[in-house]
Amino acid sequence: MAAMFLRCGSHPLSGAEIPPTLRPSPASRKPSSTAHCTKCLLRRPPGAPRDLQPVTEMHSMTQQQWDPQAQDTAGLQPMHFSEAEPEGGTSSGSYPGATAGQFCSSSLPNREVWSFLKAIPPIPDEAIVTRKSPRGSWRVGTLHHGKRVSAIAVSSAPHHVYTCGTGYIRVWDEDALHASDRAPQAQLDFQDPQNRVLTCKLFPDEQSLITGGMAQALTLWDLAPTPQIRAQMASTGSICYSLALSSDAHICLASFNGFVEIWDVRNQILIRKHEVPPYASRCVDITGFKFWTGGEDTILYSWDMRSYQKLQQHSLCYEILSITHDPSEEWVLAGLKMSDIVILHAHREEKYKAVVQRYSQRHNLKFASCGTYFVATLDSTIHCLAAPSLRRLFQTEECDDILCCDMSSDSQYLVTGCRERATVYQLLY
Repeated sequence: MAAMFLRCGSHPLSGAEIPPTLRPSPASRKPSSTAHCTKCLLRRPPGAPRDLQPVTEMHSMTQQQWDPQAQDTAGLQPMHFSEAEPEGGTSSGSYPGATAGQFCSSSLPNREVWSFLKAIPPIPDEAIVTRKSPRGSWRVGTLHHGKRVSAIAVSSAPHHVYTCGTGYIRVWDEDALHASDRAPQAQLDFQDPQNRVLTCKLFPDEQSLITGGMAQALTLWDLAPTPQIRAQMASTGSICYSLALSSDAHICLASFNGFVEIWDVRNQILIRKHEVPPYASRCVDITGFKFWTGGEDTILYSWDMRSYQKLQQHSLCYEILSITHDPSEEWVLAGLKMSDIVILHAHREEKYKAVVQRYSQRHNLKFASCGTYFVATLDSTIHCLAAPSLRRLFQTEECDDILCCDMSSDSQYLVTGCRERATVYQLLY
């Protein structure tokens, strides 16, 4: 990890820059009237020595910083990933969350500031709220879809599961999630029984669903009060492999072989058919004003949503099977055919790899809405990993390969699809 520096005025204070032979002994150190400033004193934890230490800047969303220190060594291990450089860029050389070159004023606070600081009561430990991560999972139910389950969506208000396959979509209520013999609440049939759904996305308000697959059309569904088709948007490609929704659900991306369709979902208008390199559009995702594509050519591309120009490309060495992002849209995860997970910053030139060293045909990624953990399914295995530490929280095996997965927005249920059924897990905290 690159050394971090805290600068007061123009003088670097990092001990990493001072040769050991030139460092003063602890006994010879004397307090300096200009050695500290208000910002430095505020950053020092209670009880810490007055000598300045390297400081990591705290952000409002610390769960999105990837800290490689607290990892489970028996499994996925984070390591610095420097093979894939963006065009014309270089890696920052530090792990996510590390901040270098911080500055603060060298002037001492006056008496009024000190009086104000002393008047602030300390925050008790029990008042600090932390977001929990699951410690395990409990298999609570089975949903018998009847045909191959190739896409799944899970809502939380109320809890419903939408299992998608060939010819129809089945809707399951919460009572069915805790059973193995319940009938679906509803079945949504396509006009063409050969219409096969390969991908689906639930809207943030959980009132709409969009599906794509082998139909030459994207289907927009209203889910409440009664599930029904709202619109069908004719596509220019025959097979839609992946869908992505913007955070405000105004833009939808649909990936086809060799191009990506960009849709205005509110008005059902095709904005652009964006061509990408061959075999580079198996997966698609969107973060802010960027969208990402990847596939069999092993290269992850980022594109500008406004100019449609290519911004970066990262050679990941193995076929890209899935792409997702964290809730803050700050980090992008790519699941590779070698089971490795590559982690890239959406805006800075930082990238890392969680190494699994295992060949897999299927790789699905899903981030929890709270941002403290994510799920990776590798063939028939479910890995739940903490963020930012990449520590393994739990691991579960299924009998068959997992084709798809989704998690409820309240992080209560995880549902996986394989063959003709879906398996429901309740997450234990």
